[in-house]
Amino acid sequence: MADAPSPLTVPAPAPDAPLGPPQIYAVANQKGGVGKTTTAINLATALAAVGQKVLLVDLDPQGNASTGLGVEASARTVGSYDLLCGFTELSRATVPTRIPNLEIVPANVNLAGAELELIDLDRREFRLRDALETKLGRWDVVLIDCPPSLGLLTVNALVAAEAILVPLQCEFFALEGLGQLTRTIDRVRKALNQKLYIAGVILTMMDRRNTLAQQVERDVRGHFADVVFGTTIPRNVRVSEAPSHGLPVLLYDHTCTGSQAYILLASELLHRRRHGVPARPQAA
Repeated sequence: MADAPSPLTVPAPAPDAPLGPPQIYAVANQKGGVGKTTTAINLATALAAVGQKVLLVDLDPQGNASTGLGVEASARTVGSYDLLCGFTELSRATVPTRIPNLEIVPANVNLAGAELELIDLDRREFRLRDALETKLGRWDVVLIDCPPSLGLLTVNALVAAEAILVPLQCEFFALEGLGQLTRTIDRVRKALNQKLYIAGVILTMMDRRNTLAQQVERDVRGHFADVVFGTTIPRNVRVSEAPSHGLPVLLYDHTCTGSQAYILLASELLHRRRHGVPARPQAA
């Protein structure tokens, strides 16, 4: 049997191949404050805007993805906690958002205790995969917003996913954190999910006036090459303001540089999925 692909290798379907079955992406980075949830919300919105049917699974106990999409607490009585623990099925855990083509499995306060509860459950690393498997027919893309840690919740996301999207803030410790994540991915691949690979590294909070940020970008691109998306997400005040209004930035201000960057990122992700090669680099 052929070896599983390297976690830094993008599979290459034939040119002009159809998108095929739903693709499951874990949006993961064990370091907090890198724009992970912001990327999950706005990439999901941008994909939905171009006609993809998208499911966002909020697996972060903070529930910021649910809040950022305007899901009220009263609509979170059933969510990702219940799905992981086997208390409900995917169809009952899913709620619509105000964005056409975008649905979410929200997070509620119960998810904070899930790490401990999962320890004693059968197939504890496979709970999310089992809950999603064969039940994704109405979606084209699934994004899983992971917590900023490498505990059982994130492991469940990595086992359920086919690919990982890694938001990476353009700052000094970026490469160190990415190295830790790739080692975890390699362990998960060997033990639990051989098909797992990194679909792309997304450079976030980019300020091109900052020479350190430019140096980090050069280092990351030099180390990971085409695995890094050409599109970068700029540091933008409208992106920061949007969650307080319960809106993705594409609805809050679709003309700002942050919105335009996420639209470009969605286009590049779909290009990679269809062709298995990076699209022409874009910079916001």
